Amino acid sequence: MPEIDGTVLDADLKILEEAALEAGELALTYFGRDPETWFKGNKSPVSEADIAVDHFLADKLCSARPDYGWLSEETADDPVRLKHERVFIVDPIDGTRAFLAGGDEWTVSIAVVENGRPTAGAVYCPRRKEMFLARKGGGTRLNQTEISVSSKGETAGARLTGPYSIVANKGVQAAGFEAQDVLRSLAYRLAMVACGHADVGAARGGPSDWDLAAADLLVQEAGGKLTDLSGRGLKYNQPKTRHPALVAAPEQLVGPVCTVLGKLVG
Repeated sequence: MPEIDGTVLDADLKILEEAALEAGELALTYFGRDPETWFKGNKSPVSEADIAVDHFLADKLCSARPDYGWLSEETADDPVRLKHERVFIVDPIDGTRAFLAGGDEWTVSIAVVENGRPTAGAVYCPRRKEMFLARKGGGTRLNQTEISVSSKGETAGARLTGPYSIVANKGVQAAGFEAQDVLRSLAYRLAMVACGHADVGAARGGPSDWDLAAADLLVQEAGGKLTDLSGRGLKYNQPKTRHPALVAAPEQLVGPVCTVLGKLVG
């Protein structure tokens, strides 16, 4: 497989950065103003803010790259995306529950995926003014400063961020993990691993491409890995977009974490 042109990656990343920033500003116009909200079939909330940001991103990104496919949480899936060499994978507001509750950890998450793997990614947290950016082979940056995962190599004392059902698990606690705040944006949870503020990020089974693709690249380019509990990496823009239980950690910590969580988490 030929190497992807670095100039294309840089250009893609610039497009993602600008789009994420503008999308975040749009979302903030709805934040704290009781936007109209309803529930999807899987009982997860969606608001008029999610839809407005989704429409904005579809217009901006697809106008900039009309030959790229599109996959978003808030757009009906079109299998034609599978025929595209490159695809935008988007979560207009990752952490809608946090957004609606007035929390500040929700994010805009956007990736470009080629041959099943992300090549450029942006995760923007508007309330905290934190822009995480990564492109394949180019490292990961937070607000233009290069970041990396922690050097932690064992579960004892490892700072773990995940859903309450994982961080409060007695077996997880017995392994010596130190529970961190529960972050309701999975993309932001993984970004915390990429910047070393957490050693391990965990998710139960069921996350989708749009929750993961951009943050996966953040972790990878910061020196870590995002894998399932068997240690396998993820593929995106496949016919099925959901994934099993996952962990993100520094490369040397992935094995020990999978050994512990593999016995406890499904």
